[in-house]
Amino acid sequence: MESMERMETDEQPIKVLLVDDHEMVRIGLAAVLNTEDGIEVVGEASNGMEGIRLATAYNPDVVLMDLVMEGMDGVETTRKLLELYPECKVIVLTSYLDDSKMYPVIEAGAFSYLLKTSRANEIADAIRAAARGQSVLESQVAAKMMNRFRQPKVEQKAAPHDQLTEREMDVLKLVGRGLSNQEIAEELFIGIKTVKFHVTNIFAKLGVDDRTQAAIYAHKHGIAE
Repeated sequence: MESMERMETDEQPIKVLLVDDHEMVRIGLAAVLNTEDGIEVVGEASNGMEGIRLATAYNPDVVLMDLVMEGMDGVETTRKLLELYPECKVIVLTSYLDDSKMYPVIEAGAFSYLLKTSRANEIADAIRAAARGQSVLESQVAAKMMNRFRQPKVEQKAAPHDQLTEREMDVLKLVGRGLSNQEIAEELFIGIKTVKFHVTNIFAKLGVDDRTQAAIYAHKHGIAE
């Protein structure tokens, strides 16, 4: 029994850095989290730049990150922080649920996403989970993420010139450069009738009526370069 107690007391606390531009939020979070077993708030930053500086000084295990701050916002701070300290876990703690803020910070590497309406014990549990490598998402965030993945992907339409054969692409490139059928035949070492055959196919596949339109298409799509 004594050995178990000794092991528990020897465990290092989870070092937490707070990054939020509202002083009262930082004070409240620090006061609450410092009463939690195994959690220690090692620093408080009022903006993104200060957050990165304090992360360098204290090497936190977990960063509680606000999203909307003056200067460097939470998305950019998260991105830069994780470039420097990829092992750090960033937990977003915000009042915002809109897609324009949520998806960018998750793509930047945020590990968990909570709302500021979360209870103190929920935030503490999320910090412990992050230290174990487990993400926690606010239920509304999780629902948004699931709905996003459920949406069918829109397949990109193939460009008309993707239908052209390799030889037809060669011919189109020379049409774009203003060469005549005879000049194309000489350039590619093929017969004039073959060139005319390719040109007819090119017009049909591109949906154009004449050489001028075909040349414009070639230049527009970088084929004639």
